[in-house]
Amino acid sequence: MKGLSSLSLVSLLLISPHVASAQTADEVVEKCLTALGGRAALGKLKSRSAAGTITLSTPAGEISGSIETLNQAPNKSRTLIKADLSALGAGQLVVDQRFDGSSGYVMDTLQGNRDITGNQLDNLRNGSFPNPLLNYKQLGTTAQLSGKEKIGEREAYLLVFEPPTGSVVRQYIDAETYLPVKVVVKVDVPQLGRELEQTTEFLDYRDVDGVKLPFQLKATSAVQNFTIVFTKVEHNVPIDEKLFSKPAAP
Repeated sequence: MKGLSSLSLVSLLLISPHVASAQTADEVVEKCLTALGGRAALGKLKSRSAAGTITLSTPAGEISGSIETLNQAPNKSRTLIKADLSALGAGQLVVDQRFDGSSGYVMDTLQGNRDITGNQLDNLRNGSFPNPLLNYKQLGTTAQLSGKEKIGEREAYLLVFEPPTGSVVRQYIDAETYLPVKVVVKVDVPQLGRELEQTTEFLDYRDVDGVKLPFQLKATSAVQNFTIVFTKVEHNVPIDEKLFSKPAAP
């Protein structure tokens, strides 16, 4: 019996540290929101205007352009990208993606104008401004904590978000700072006729109006790599509602 008791004690000592450090998905989400500035500060944000540069990695080398993004609560968004693709023999690239909260549209000088449908539209509808972590449960999304993984030299919690429709989102939260460091998502791309996995890294966090935002994003996939560096971010600016909608026919 004495030997059994000692063995049980050793087992308890080995298990206890893991029990003490165990966390739930809810706890990691709340710590992440706190690290980003807190629910109160995030709740004050009703709109955002950001501008910067985008650098595309191509067979002809790196090509730089401009990017402007607009967001408005609860989930409206617009992204405008302009780049000179003359080095690729494609001329001027202009991509203007708009989402008014229910429907989406893209004006694309390279691949043509089109409505956003299917999986891509579901993903836009699953989005939320200023941060999807604030209300994912209300949208019917479930979250699961899938342990820790190494991201470079640092450890990160892996949260797996599964919405009723649209793509599963794998989000990595730094285990020390609790800031988001990476998102991995598979998106159905009709233009390619297949599903594409894209990884986005969040870097260079800065404080804007009491909220931390990544000023650098690195996106990689099997077909396209690009880096975005924001140089200007403003909150609660007035935005013309028409910029989120498909332009009226002439």
